[in-house]
Amino acid sequence: MLFLSALLLAVAFLVGSLPLGHWLLGRAGVESRLNSAHNLGVENVLRRVGPRLAFASAALDAMKGFLAILMASSLGPEHGHVTVMAGLAAYLGHLNPPRFLYGATPPRGRGNLVLLGVLAGYAVTGALPLWATLVPVVVYAAVAGYWGFISAATLAALASLALLAALLPLAVGAKVALTALCLAGAWRFKENVGRILDGTEARLGEEVPLAGKRDDVVVAAFMIHPMNLHDFWSAQRFAWLRPLVEKGVVSEKTVRQMADEMRPMKVGELRGIRTAQGKEIRCYLLSAPLLPDRFRDAPELATRRAIEGARLAHELGAEVFGLGAFWSVVGNKGLDVQAAVPEITITNGGAYTSGTIKAAIPGILKHFAETGRDLGRATAGIVGANGVVAFGIARTIAPQVGKVIMIGRDLERLERSAATLRRAAKDTEIVTTTSYDTLREADLIFSATSDPNPVIFPEHVKEGVWIFDEGRPADVDESVTRVPGVRVIPGGLVTPPGSMTTNIDLQFGEGNVPACLAETLIIAATGEHDRKSLGAQTLTDNINFFVEEAQKLGFQVVD
Repeated sequence: MLFLSALLLAVAFLVGSLPLGHWLLGRAGVESRLNSAHNLGVENVLRRVGPRLAFASAALDAMKGFLAILMASSLGPEHGHVTVMAGLAAYLGHLNPPRFLYGATPPRGRGNLVLLGVLAGYAVTGALPLWATLVPVVVYAAVAGYWGFISAATLAALASLALLAALLPLAVGAKVALTALCLAGAWRFKENVGRILDGTEARLGEEVPLAGKRDDVVVAAFMIHPMNLHDFWSAQRFAWLRPLVEKGVVSEKTVRQMADEMRPMKVGELRGIRTAQGKEIRCYLLSAPLLPDRFRDAPELATRRAIEGARLAHELGAEVFGLGAFWSVVGNKGLDVQAAVPEITITNGGAYTSGTIKAAIPGILKHFAETGRDLGRATAGIVGANGVVAFGIARTIAPQVGKVIMIGRDLERLERSAATLRRAAKDTEIVTTTSYDTLREADLIFSATSDPNPVIFPEHVKEGVWIFDEGRPADVDESVTRVPGVRVIPGGLVTPPGSMTTNIDLQFGEGNVPACLAETLIIAATGEHDRKSLGAQTLTDNINFFVEEAQKLGFQVVD
């Protein structure tokens, strides 16, 4: 009998793992991954595929749970605990199916319909009293109707079922199985709890747009990460950790280790962005909370998380996925990410970032000259001159100033770049160095590094200097602003058209986004996916495209 019980539980697991709804939608030409309740909510599946397919798919999932219970009940009422355990086996099969049934990345549904089929099976076979199977359903309906969150309703229903498991006179095996069933379901909904805390979980009746479903709405996604532990706490789902770390209960090392294990998650949304032509752009903000040093120390982990983020963006219905901050340099600056997830357009935002600099520099130089200073005799410092962006700045301003100081980490590379500048600007003195102390000569400083910490401090600058800071995070320490006459101009910031709102502070000023995010939005709005920025090279033609299209759409560079 023990062997037969084990066999029935194994069969229950396999029945639960059968991708019946997935196959049905696939045969109908629908990509079920984009209609997953995990991402979009059951009511949105109904909108996307229509009532016939939605109810047929739901019925197949419920049937899996019901059939597993019926098979296990064949052992007789004296083995009721096996019947209850079969419900757990079927549910676990649905949540963790063998990969060969779906491929490398199975849809991550929550299995509510399987649970409903399991409860129906319990009621029909007498494994649980009828009233006990109805209680979770009533609780579910009440919470969903009152609060509007399917995830919260499911968790409340599971909690009521766990309470019943403790109170009902059931065999120990049945109690353990029911409790494990509830815990497995609750764990599956942990991401939804985070979204409720962050304010990004969809409610009943709220339509979640999908790429290509409406002509007046486009959907994009953008990957961010915390710059420091303070940013880590800013997400409501992690706020509870802050007092524990401050009191020494949890170490910073533990938090960092925890961050390494977290898959990408949806932490915010940008709404209210509407182009001059009337098209709405919805953007989901995704994050895997790696701190800046992890991108340097664990590049393979960072690339893996970026790929997972691209897949999540695709499942959420986005058609373009932007890599922000240090994500923009992982996987060969996005090339490996695009190769791993060809279903969605990936961009590192380099073209429009360069474009905003190109658009801002003439205005900065003009305003500088209008203050009565002689631009032709001024000294300009270029910080991060080994990089593509900073060298582009140097190439733009070199013919207009008397002296350029190029600062970088690789002196040999700097000299090669300086040789190019000397040929183009023969009347300008070009100096290369790795020392920041030389910045004290500069009247103008342009900085664009990928350093996670500030690199320019008060001892590096003189009074009255103008600093254009393109670094993200900022290259200029806050203390520099206390030096008399210093003006710090943030670079690469853009104000999208419309009235943008967000639930998360991006720390770029109210209504502003970084240029790399704006590039993601522009690609989504124009449909020009071939203009994406990948790899180290940035085409001049693409830079000009984004500058021109941004103006047409209503994006404004902050200067």
